[in-house]
Amino acid sequence: MARNRSSSSSSSSGKLRYCNPAYYLKRPKRLAMLLIVFVSVTLVVWDRQTLVREHELEEIKNNPANVIEKIDHIKQAKQPPGNKAFVEDPIDIQRKQKVKDAMIHAWSSYEKYAWGQDELQPQTKNGVNSFGGLGATLIDALDTLYIMDLDEQFQRAREWVASSLDFNKSYDASVFETTIRVVGGLLSAYDLSGDKVFLEKARDIADRLLPAWNTRTGIPYNVINLAHGNPHNPSWTGGESILADSGTEQLELIALSQRTGDPKYRQKAEKVIVELNKTFPADGLLPIYISPDRGTPSYSTITFGAMGDSFYEYLLKVWIQGNKTSAVKPYRDMWETSMKGLLSLVRKSTPSSFTYVCEKNGDSLIDKMDELACFAPGMIALGSSGYGPGDSEKFLSLAEELAWTCYNFYQSTPTKLAGENYFFRDGQDMSVGTSWNILRPETVESLFYLWRLTGNKTYKEWGWNIFQAFEKNSRIESGYVGLKDVNTGDKDNMMQSFFLAETLKYLYLLFSPTTVISLDEWVFNTEAHPLKIVTQHDGEISGRSDGQHRPNIRLRGRKGDEEPERVRKLVYSKSDPEPDEFCCSLFGKLCDFNRFSLLQLIGNVVPYDKNVE
Repeated sequence: MARNRSSSSSSSSGKLRYCNPAYYLKRPKRLAMLLIVFVSVTLVVWDRQTLVREHELEEIKNNPANVIEKIDHIKQAKQPPGNKAFVEDPIDIQRKQKVKDAMIHAWSSYEKYAWGQDELQPQTKNGVNSFGGLGATLIDALDTLYIMDLDEQFQRAREWVASSLDFNKSYDASVFETTIRVVGGLLSAYDLSGDKVFLEKARDIADRLLPAWNTRTGIPYNVINLAHGNPHNPSWTGGESILADSGTEQLELIALSQRTGDPKYRQKAEKVIVELNKTFPADGLLPIYISPDRGTPSYSTITFGAMGDSFYEYLLKVWIQGNKTSAVKPYRDMWETSMKGLLSLVRKSTPSSFTYVCEKNGDSLIDKMDELACFAPGMIALGSSGYGPGDSEKFLSLAEELAWTCYNFYQSTPTKLAGENYFFRDGQDMSVGTSWNILRPETVESLFYLWRLTGNKTYKEWGWNIFQAFEKNSRIESGYVGLKDVNTGDKDNMMQSFFLAETLKYLYLLFSPTTVISLDEWVFNTEAHPLKIVTQHDGEISGRSDGQHRPNIRLRGRKGDEEPERVRKLVYSKSDPEPDEFCCSLFGKLCDFNRFSLLQLIGNVVPYDKNVE
C-alpha cells in the first residue's frame, strides 16, 4: 500500500511540472511550440467570432422581425412571474388593428373622393371645403397616420402639404378652428416626424391669423380673412368674442414660439389669459361671451359644453405643456379655481344617480349636459394628480362618475351612439335632446385618459362598445357618416375631419401600450394633436431661434425602417432590466461594440436618441 501511494504521488508531481513556467524556460523549443499553438487557437476563435458577428449584422438588416422576436423572447424570459410589461394583450392587438383598419377605410375614401379638400361627403362621394379649402381632413389626420405607422399614406399627405397647401385664400376663417386643426395638426406632424416643411407651414398660417389678436385688450376677434386680414366677430355674437374661441389657442402658439424661437406667438396667446385673470371670478366660471374691447364677460350662459369647454381644458394643459414649473403655475391656479366652480354645477339624476354637470344662466341652473362636455372626465382625471391626496381621490372619483354618465349617453339610445346633448328630469334620469351624432370624440377621449391613469380595463371595454356602434351605424362603402337621429339611425352625409384626428386616434391609443404617446412626454391639444412637452422657465422661450428643433423621438426613415426602429427602441429601452445583458444575450460579442456604431449598422445612419423610452 505504501509503495502504491509513493508511486501515485510521484506520477502526480511529474504531471504538475508541465504547469511550472521554469520547466519551459529551460526548454526553449517547447516554449516556442506552446506559443505557436496558443496564437493559432486564438486566430481560429477570433475568425469564428468575426464570421458570427457578420452573420448577426446581416440578419439584423435582412430579417429584423426575427431579431425582434429574439429580443422579445429574451425580455419575457427575464421578467418576474406575473410581470406582463413586454407582452401586449392579444385582444388589445386585435382591437387596435380593427381601429387601424377603420382609419385606412376612412382615409382611403377621403383620398379617392375628396383629396385636398376639407371634408368628405361619403354618401354623394365628393369633397366639400368647410374651412376654406385648407385640406382640413388631410392635415387633421397627419399625426394619426404617423402614429398608426401608415407610412405610405403619411408620405403622400406630406407631399401634398409641401407642394399644394396654400393659405393665400380670400376666406373668412375661424381663428379657433384653424388654430386647433391646422396649426395644431402641422405642429404635431413636425414634433412626430421632425420634417421642417410642417413647421414652415404652421408658421405661415399662424402669421395670417395673428392680426386677430390686435384688439384693445388682446382678446382676439374670432374670424379673419386669410388673404386680407380684416379680423372681426360673427354678427350672431353681437360683436362679442366667444370664450372657447379666444382661450383655446395657447397650446399651439406657445409651441410655435418654442419651435421657432420667435416669442410673438406666445405673447399674443398669453396676453389673453393675463387679461381674463384680471377679473377672474371667485368660482372660476366665465360666461361664453367676452368683450374684446373691455375684456369683461357679457351676461350669457356658463357651460362646460359648446363655446366654453376648451377654455378650461387649456388652463390645465398649458401647465402640463410647460412641465408644471412655476412659470406656468398661474394656469394651474386658475384651473383649480374653475374646478371649484364646476363642483357647484354637479348634480345627480334620479332614480339612477347619474352624475352630470349643469349649465348656468344667471342664478339659474339648467339640467342639461352636452356630449361636448364629456371631455371633462378626462380633463379632471388628468388634473387630479396635481392635488394633495384627499382632493386627488375626490376629483378622480368625480371623473369616473361623469365618464359613466357619458358612456350611458351612448348606451341609452337604440343605435348605442350618443346624441348631441341630454336633459335630466326628476325621476326620469336622462333623455336625449338634440338627437344627431356627428362622430364626436369626447367620450372616448375621456375613456383613453381614465384607462391610462387608472389602469382599469373597464374603460377599454366601453371604448370597444362605442367603436362597434360606429362600425354598425356609421360605416358605409365610401367612408363614415354621422347620424341625423340616434333613435332611428338615419344617416347624414359628412365625415367630420375630427373623426380621423380624434375619435379614431383615441380609440387606437386606448388599445395601445402606454408608451405610445406617453402622457409624461406629450400633451394633446383639443383636436387630439399631441405636442411635445417642453419645460418652460420664467421669462424664457424654449426652443432654438434657427428653427432646428429636434424632438427626442424617432425620425421617419425610408420605407422598411420600421422594424429596425423597433430594434433600436428595444435595445435602448430605459425600463429594461440590465439592457447590456439583453444586448449580450442576443448579439454575443457585439455588445463589445459602441452602441451607437451598432445602431448605425442596423438600418439608419442617424443615431437613435437613447433618451427615448
